[in-house]
Amino acid sequence: MDRPNKPAALASTPGLPPQAQVTTSHNNERVSAVLPTGDSVEVLLHGATVISWKDASGAEKLWVSDAAKLDGSKPHGFARNAKWDFLGKSTSESTEGSSSSDGSVKLDFGLSSGTLGDDWKAKWGYSFGLVYSVTLSPGNLTTTLVVSNEGEEAFEFQALLHTYLRISDIASTEVVGLENSSFLDKVDGPKTKTQSGAIKITGETDRVYNPETSPKDAVRVVESGKSTVSLVRDNLPDVVPKDGWKTMICVEAGIVRSWTKLEKGDVFEGGQTLSAN
Repeated sequence: MDRPNKPAALASTPGLPPQAQVTTSHNNERVSAVLPTGDSVEVLLHGATVISWKDASGAEKLWVSDAAKLDGSKPHGFARNAKWDFLGKSTSESTEGSSSSDGSVKLDFGLSSGTLGDDWKAKWGYSFGLVYSVTLSPGNLTTTLVVSNEGEEAFEFQALLHTYLRISDIASTEVVGLENSSFLDKVDGPKTKTQSGAIKITGETDRVYNPETSPKDAVRVVESGKSTVSLVRDNLPDVVPKDGWKTMICVEAGIVRSWTKLEKGDVFEGGQTLSAN
């Protein structure tokens, strides 16, 4: 999945519209993209972790703790702890069939069983391939995960796209769009309950929602009555809100209520789009 020659940036060409700029930094440990509008994203190769997403005004939308371990040392599953390969980039004007630029850029990252260390292979010995794509467009960030079974044996997996959103004050923040949905309350029991009204974080919260609405219907983070970020899902049936800090809230799309089985040669694809409102 590695590309030996990874261009450091997209050069501008006279006569063409301004294009996205893609660069690597920190000894090729991070990949950044900036649109002509000023929207930007930064991805750490350890865990293919998006550590920054800013809108055109430069406002940071994601929350990262000052004490966060960004070197793979904190215990997680291998997808979070492994160093992914940067597979390359594509821009809207270079996508097949596109005649003009809409100002978007897609960054692809890959991880496979062949690149895992022996310790992880001993724990989980299946043959697989993962491609994680991060697409930045004006006001939006789309992340997509593709899981492939490249071996002879079937395996089961779960996936959750961790999304830590920056907010002003948790006390004046609520999550809208999951009303009347059933959820598994992992703090209380776990017990199955039904959501009444908007979600307000007032204490320890760890829930798995099975939304009543379509995945295309947005789940929104609302601060002081104003929608700030919305989330739309693609083939990810679950939504997981968790308590954060005073200035952070987690609203995560995934497939975690049950295990997904992939037979030999099967492929799963799911993703989410975050929009800055």
